[in-house]
Amino acid sequence: MSLAPSAMPSHSRSTFTPALTASSAAATACTNSTKLAGWSNRRLAMLTIAVPVSETSVSDATSEVSAGAGGVLLFGSKAPSDLGSRLTTLKSHVPGHLGLLVMTDEEGGGIQRMSNLVGSLPWPAYMGAHWTPAQIQQNVTKVAKKMAAAQVNMDLAPVVDVDGRNVAPSKTNPDGWRSFSGNTTVVSKAGVAYMNGLRAGGVIPVVKHFPGLGGSTYNSDFGPARTLPWSTLQKVGIPPFTAAIKAGAPAIMVSNNIVPGLGTNPASLSPTAITSELRGKMGFKGLVVTDSLSAKAISAAGFSIPAAAVQALRSGADMVMFDLGGNVSSQTSSIATAITNAVTGGHLSRSRLIDAAGHVLAVRHVNLCS
Repeated sequence: MSLAPSAMPSHSRSTFTPALTASSAAATACTNSTKLAGWSNRRLAMLTIAVPVSETSVSDATSEVSAGAGGVLLFGSKAPSDLGSRLTTLKSHVPGHLGLLVMTDEEGGGIQRMSNLVGSLPWPAYMGAHWTPAQIQQNVTKVAKKMAAAQVNMDLAPVVDVDGRNVAPSKTNPDGWRSFSGNTTVVSKAGVAYMNGLRAGGVIPVVKHFPGLGGSTYNSDFGPARTLPWSTLQKVGIPPFTAAIKAGAPAIMVSNNIVPGLGTNPASLSPTAITSELRGKMGFKGLVVTDSLSAKAISAAGFSIPAAAVQALRSGADMVMFDLGGNVSSQTSSIATAITNAVTGGHLSRSRLIDAAGHVLAVRHVNLCS
């Protein structure tokens, strides 16, 4: 271990020259990327996976968390009163204690996983129609503080899809009341207010579902779905995402819908949607997560969940999600194996995997060099 100059014995101080040339300083500069470059492909792959788990038995994900999963996704409708202590125990299994993304869907209305613990919010359509942006932010902050107290640090919200249909979300319409409004400006302001409310309460918001599900032909969970044409989305659906990015959105979820005019794959598996548009033209530098790769729209596009995970990462996504159901442990392992095999086989660049893993750490402000 080298001694810092101030700790050098006095007799050797006169001969000590701390000056480093620019090139040697650069060579020794530590960043998350230089640290991650030393990780195995398997460990990097695990960091890009969010493992689904029931909020009533979070310890079920212990082995996946111990293996380095980047996050857990809580499912359920009523959280146990001791969720916080259970999650604290789960987080203690993270290798190197690098923290864990603990995420859930707490949108308001009928999409609330833990309102019994954190308090209830109305449907976003109600908020958009009846609350000012300041009121939205204030009410969301109250909920977020309780989420953070229960060790949940990421909310898969706000929904910034522009959809004015006055109906409950369904098989044919993924949005309805989940959308703040059919008015783009209202959605932009409400979405940023909701996002800021979460951040003020210590929870990481995930703005969704890029590039906008408003007016979709179907709900991608149940089958192939198309958004409005890209030319229309650019005017109607994209501005709320632009506003969120401008306001510092830390994470964005990409939908499983095909976007007419942006290719034939679901957006979550499209380099055009993620790398060219979201990252390139819109300049988004944060975490990109997929919607659930268990969606029927993904299998209808010809992808198994592991194959879809690889394609999502290749397309520019950083973190993949899938549903609770079936054998979660073997599914997680299959995804990690598919990713590592893709790197070994030259189908996914190792630099892209390191980049994805880096985004997962960055959204939690984890510094591997400190």
